[in-house]
Amino acid sequence: MSPVAASPPPTAKGASTRSMLLERAAGMAAHSGLEGLTIGELAQAAGMSKSGVFAHFGSREDLVRQTLDWVAGQFAGQVMAPSLTRPRGLPRLRAIIEAWLGWLAAHPEGCVFAGATLEYDGRPGPMRDHVAQLMDNWRQALERAVGLAVEEGHFRPDTDPALVAFQLQALMHGLHHARLHNPQAQALARRAFDELFARLQSQPATPAAAPRR
Repeated sequence: MSPVAASPPPTAKGASTRSMLLERAAGMAAHSGLEGLTIGELAQAAGMSKSGVFAHFGSREDLVRQTLDWVAGQFAGQVMAPSLTRPRGLPRLRAIIEAWLGWLAAHPEGCVFAGATLEYDGRPGPMRDHVAQLMDNWRQALERAVGLAVEEGHFRPDTDPALVAFQLQALMHGLHHARLHNPQAQALARRAFDELFARLQSQPATPAAAPRR
């Protein structure tokens, strides 16, 4: 039997077209959700034929998954990557939060990455598992950032990184939805983060000594 020929590497033009399609798809998903994506509507939005879009995504499921991965990559590049240049500990964690707030502000139509957690919560299957894995990766990254703040002495030694990471995610997801109806949502979120960090830096109160008899 003859060996199977290797697939040719994607051309620069093909990679550029695929990137353009994923960016368009992400914009569409911000409005209608990932489950609202279709090959036909993406082709129409991009001014391409359906067969042209199929050349980059073999199926609708492939399109949905790659769109989410593209958004997750954008999120990591704009939120986590710049923060890693900051000093370890609280400065880096504050940079992550600031960049995260900036990410949400830059996506007033909705964050696909955050919206996917609700969209697939009640949809068992491979896509739900993929969303859960992406979110778990982000949770672990937050836990590591909080843990470094403890190691550097910026947070109290009794700080629980898992609990703080949960609180950070809960505040951000709350902001993502509250901004729809509360114009003060981002300012309130900033206050909540500042108060949380202040509590984590303060020393626990020393129990009062029992009165001497």
